[in-house]
Parts: sequence; structure tokens; C-alpha cells
Amino acid sequence: MNYLSVNNLPTLALILIVLAHLGAGIVIGMLYFRSLWSNVRQLAGGGRVTTMIALIVGRLALLSVVLVLASLEGTGALLATVLGVVIGRAVIMRKVRQITP
Repeated sequence: MNYLSVNNLPTLALILIVLAHLGAGIVIGMLYFRSLWSNVRQLAGGGRVTTMIALIVGRLALLSVVLVLASLEGTGALLATVLGVVIGRAVIMRKVRQITP
């Protein structure tokens, strides 16, 4: 079900929409996996349980909202957002590998 009518837009507008979703996915992916890394460090270091639970709920809620909003714009937007999340994950994993021995 397409809530936003993107079928009638010019090609350039569709490309811009997909690129915007890709960029948003990269940002959300980086935030998600950076938060996950922070959560792992807190767990290993004996951090507070309430802080860890808040991070888990917050990152899952943020990712869920972004993916649902992207799905309302269609398959292309959703796929671009998911691809962005995967790219964001790769960026954070590369940084984490450089930091950890």
C-alpha cells in the first residue's frame, strides 16, 4: 500500500528520494550500531542495567520507526533505507576493529 504517491513523480525526484533514504539509513545504521557497541562496553564493564535496557529499547524503537516510515513510501525507499543501515553497520564495524586489539 502506497500512502505517498511517488508513482507520478519525475525520475529525478525519485532518485533524490532514494538517495535521501539511503543517507537516512546510513545515519540510522551508524547510530544503531554505535549504540550497540556502547551497550556491549557497558555490559562488559558492569554498567547499570537500566541504562542498558534504555539503550536497547531506544535503538530498536528508532530503527523501527524509520523503517516503517520508509515502507510507507514504497519498496524502493525501504530497500534504500535498509541498504543504508547495512552500510552504516560496515562503517561502525570498521571503526570498532581499529579501536579494539
